[in-house]
Amino acid sequence: MSRTKEVINLKKGGSDALPVDQNGIKSEAWLDNDDILNDDEPNFSDPEGYEDDISDEELLSDVLSQKPSETDGVESVIVVDGAPQVEPERFEKFNTLISKVFGKFGTIVNRYHPKNENGITKGYLFIEYNSPLNAAAAVKATNNYKIDKQHTFKVNLFTDFKKYGDIPKDWEPPTPQPFKAANDLHYYLLEPDSYDQFCVLYGNCASTSVQIWQNSAPDPVLMEERPRWTETYVKWSPLGTYLATFHKPGVALWGGPKFEKHARFSQTGVECIDFSPCERYAVTYTPRMDGSPDQKRLAIWDILTGQEKRSFYPDCSSMWPIFRWSHDDKYLACMGEDILSVYETPSFGLLDKRSIKTPGIRDFSWSPTDNVLAYWVPEDKDVPARVTLLEIPNRNEIRNKNLFNVADCKIFWQKSGDYLCVKVDRFAKRKEKTEQKYTGMSYNFEIFHMREKQIPVDSVEMKEPIHAFAWEPIGCKFAIIHGQFIVLAGLTTMAGALEFIDTNDFNIMNSTDHYQTSDVEWDPTGRYVVTAVSNWKTNVDNGYWIWTFQGRILKRVNLNAFNQLLWRPRPPTQLSLEQIKEIKKNLKKYSAQFESKDRMRLTKASKELIEKRCALMKAFNEYREKRVQDWDAQKKRRLELRYNIDTDTLDSDTKNVEEEVVEFFVKEETIVIDDK
Repeated sequence: MSRTKEVINLKKGGSDALPVDQNGIKSEAWLDNDDILNDDEPNFSDPEGYEDDISDEELLSDVLSQKPSETDGVESVIVVDGAPQVEPERFEKFNTLISKVFGKFGTIVNRYHPKNENGITKGYLFIEYNSPLNAAAAVKATNNYKIDKQHTFKVNLFTDFKKYGDIPKDWEPPTPQPFKAANDLHYYLLEPDSYDQFCVLYGNCASTSVQIWQNSAPDPVLMEERPRWTETYVKWSPLGTYLATFHKPGVALWGGPKFEKHARFSQTGVECIDFSPCERYAVTYTPRMDGSPDQKRLAIWDILTGQEKRSFYPDCSSMWPIFRWSHDDKYLACMGEDILSVYETPSFGLLDKRSIKTPGIRDFSWSPTDNVLAYWVPEDKDVPARVTLLEIPNRNEIRNKNLFNVADCKIFWQKSGDYLCVKVDRFAKRKEKTEQKYTGMSYNFEIFHMREKQIPVDSVEMKEPIHAFAWEPIGCKFAIIHGQFIVLAGLTTMAGALEFIDTNDFNIMNSTDHYQTSDVEWDPTGRYVVTAVSNWKTNVDNGYWIWTFQGRILKRVNLNAFNQLLWRPRPPTQLSLEQIKEIKKNLKKYSAQFESKDRMRLTKASKELIEKRCALMKAFNEYREKRVQDWDAQKKRRLELRYNIDTDTLDSDTKNVEEEVVEFFVKEETIVIDDK
């Protein structure tokens, strides 16, 4: 009897299918009484000539799906293509490279290098691991691995060849998808009056909301508001194209007039994001691990495609941002122990397959306009501290500056890359007899002139402690905060004291305060500034105030559980330096039309209010006229009710009217006139 017939026999209740109890006796408790009383044993045999047309897959699909499949033993084998063709004398060195690249994913059981009759490898090889999981991990990590300028590994599982070999011969092209126009991600730059935008985050962790405002005159206009748009905070991309929001599964990027979702990066527990300057790539970082073996720690993503380019597992001591980008997105670099690693895009492979040895490196920074790295290393015994300027990718050291008695250095590039300032904290020494004694700290600035021949360096010494340093946004001036009592914005001990200073003549335009100010944010144009009291600092008086650059208050917004305000960045101007100078020179010619627009904006609110009042007055007059017509129409009836006595006016009934004149004192003013 076939397996199908056996199953049918079980379904129909054959005696062989009865359950058996602990004593080996077949139980009949599940049968009906008629079946028990029937002495004749049923016959389930198929008649002669019966053909079974039900397949096992159709009858037992749920059972067969759990049947273990036989393996052919090649699930742990990978095929590496794109390898160089190596002569016998170089084979041992090449084999060492293979072990170094592929050995970190698991134990290599076997490897095979096909060779020609001269013993030269054919450019591909087979590697077998002790586990299919290790083979899959090796394929994922090493595919498109670039070993030199001419060779890149193409790695696949051996089982993929069978999958690609079973492609049907009757191929049908995919159905064309209807064209969907992409959103204009730079729509905000086409605003006729060049109004800037800013986003506001408020609410508690369970119910945060995000608002997008346009800083129009006379009052900002709400462009978008969404509850629970993010779970922690938000961040603009450096050119203002995207808004990043954070969620438990990962990060989402939003853009366009309606702020539609543009990309999503899946990474559990991500807390930090950094964009490349040209917004081609994004770096996400998970500082706290949950113990999952598949959890990413640091990943680099392609923003346009949403694909992961590469992932890293930096140590917990790394400072954010771990990777720093060159101005053109061609390179990114990170600092390790005694090394500086530079990676190139889009392969994200190590530049020249080796890191730059920099013993004791403490900090580095890219030029904002050139592929030049500035880094510094501390003193080591009799070797002085050193600031080095390094060209990438040729690794030429274009300038070195030795420094002595260095405690710390900070690197500050001017925005246009014309100057580099290195703030140096030095140990002040005094020689007494045969020994050196430290007497305190001294401070100075080393200013590198990047555009001049041989890059000369100016030194500016300061005796007082330097609390802060910053270049002006456009230009070559810089500001420092030093001393004990000179403060522009006291965010902590000064309880929100503010001073607005014109740096041309150092005139104090306004001195005021915003109590408990925690943040100060300038808009991209430098015309407006926001002071804010964040709920992340205190839960009292949360909100933000908008000021002009002269210190005149424009708007006070008190917002419960206010957390964050960020201006939307703008791309760099496309005007040349000569055009900017020409505009500044002829600014008075343009100021008249701008002042006219400003006056219209200032009177816009008054104009709208007047129009609204006029409309209300017109509606009232129409209503009053209608009521007067009804009054006149009812006059005949009034006369009938009042015995033909007209009482519509006061003069019509003089007998029932009393007139009273009331006088009261309004104001008395005495002016003394001096005869002299």
